[in-house]
Amino acid sequence: MSTDQSAILGQAFVQGFPLVFNLEQVRRYVETGIGANPAAPFNAFSHARTLTGPADTFVSINNDTVYSMAQIDLSVGPVLLDVPDTGGRYYVLQFVDAWTNNFAYVGHRATGTAAQRYLLVPPGWSGAAPEGATVINAPTTIFSIVGRWACDGDDDLPAVHRLQDAASLTPVQAGAVPAGLPELDPAVDASVQFLEQLRVWSQAYPPAKSEQADLAALAPLGITQSGPSPFAGMAAEQRTALAHGVQTAQAALEEFLRTGDVPTLNGWQLTYHAFDYNTDFFEIGTIDSPLYTSIPAGEKYLRRAAAAMGGLWGNHAYEAAYAPVYVDQAGEQLSGEHTYTLRFDPPPPAAAFWSLTMYSMPDFYLVANEIDRYSIGSRTPGLVRDADGALTLVLSATAPTDPAQRANWLPAPAGPFRPLLRMYEPDPSVVDGRYQIPAIVRV
Repeated sequence: MSTDQSAILGQAFVQGFPLVFNLEQVRRYVETGIGANPAAPFNAFSHARTLTGPADTFVSINNDTVYSMAQIDLSVGPVLLDVPDTGGRYYVLQFVDAWTNNFAYVGHRATGTAAQRYLLVPPGWSGAAPEGATVINAPTTIFSIVGRWACDGDDDLPAVHRLQDAASLTPVQAGAVPAGLPELDPAVDASVQFLEQLRVWSQAYPPAKSEQADLAALAPLGITQSGPSPFAGMAAEQRTALAHGVQTAQAALEEFLRTGDVPTLNGWQLTYHAFDYNTDFFEIGTIDSPLYTSIPAGEKYLRRAAAAMGGLWGNHAYEAAYAPVYVDQAGEQLSGEHTYTLRFDPPPPAAAFWSLTMYSMPDFYLVANEIDRYSIGSRTPGLVRDADGALTLVLSATAPTDPAQRANWLPAPAGPFRPLLRMYEPDPSVVDGRYQIPAIVRV
């Protein structure tokens, strides 16, 4: 493979990874479901009925809210969305297009908690919405609604279930059958399937106009070729070279995710702007402000790919701010071989709530443990404060023997781990840097 081809292949991977990875998850939801969320057809909600646990093998999934997911296919035309009155309870419906742009928000922060109706329409739609319905324009025909309902434990689940069941999706054209994801050529070898997925899906769901010239530049690889797949029946040597190039690009993205130049403070990666790559689509509930479109144009694809790999379907920082951490105060990788403390004084400022969730590496899944605790935070009952009012959390694979420490214990795996701090509806002092998260200290 020539140097030019290698460069184009690297560009294809970082530009196309979010689309491919995202639509693979969309397909999982409609075919098999994911963890606590059962499979559901397009244009129907899939409701988890419990808070998530280790069986929910989805990257960086949260344990703070109960999920309601829907994969929308507007090949059937507009779809009506009805949401109930939540009586002030925190919830958010986040709208994510095929390329992972967060293009709309409905919920507590964005639109309030009264009952509401929306008409979801495909690109290029023109028409009149039913009375009382607000139009939301989708950038791609297929997109995801990621719903999160705040839940204060098992006793609160019945109330959450009632709200979930009251949310509905109704295609305007009754009986229309969604087209679904286009089929891939079965003759394409698995080693180069990523390229076939990018080819087929990028043509079915074109990116924003600002990205189309970059996509067209991938023509030498065959990405823009319609009709029969250029990746089927190719010579073994060529296929091996392409597969190696994809693997190399993926390894580079994984390394960037771990060591990239994300702003860091006390070991925490301040990924408050990880989802700021959308500069094209601003529907209801979004904020079109330089503070939230801060990624330079030349870094957009790499940042977007890293965000998809490390935290697919994450929110903008005005909805929820995220900060992962891999290392302790000495810069050493966090590991269950050791015990750590994290002392909050004051705790993270968030109008809704905050939480610290434990994840394994390298998959970023929730960690099974003896007390079934996967996150800890402002809504965790029984936390013990220090004498001065501060809150000291304990992170370890082995349970503390001291009762106060055990009350504040977040169990870790035996090997490397990566906690993630979430702040829902964060105070501006979080995003502008005035609030500083303390370092995790190895005991």
